[in-house]
Amino acid sequence: MEITLKLYASLSQYLPENSVKHSAKFEISTSDTTISILDRFNVPDKEVHLVLLNGVYLHPEERKSLNFSDGDTLAIWPPVAGG
Repeated sequence: MEITLKLYASLSQYLPENSVKHSAKFEISTSDTTISILDRFNVPDKEVHLVLLNGVYLHPEERKSLNFSDGDTLAIWPPVAGG
């Protein structure tokens, strides 16, 4: 199945070179989880803060066992500070 991965801010450096606007589409297996996808792209766990699946927040415990559907969008942001 195909999903879209969106990595924002400093995380965008982990996307493949052919990515467009912080986004890449790729094939995953039915056994993939958020954690396995991030591992595939070498995204350090400590740099992952906000995770949304189709616009819905995923708690850290949900990221280990989530099942995806074809066409899903996984969006991830690092911790940020500012004011």
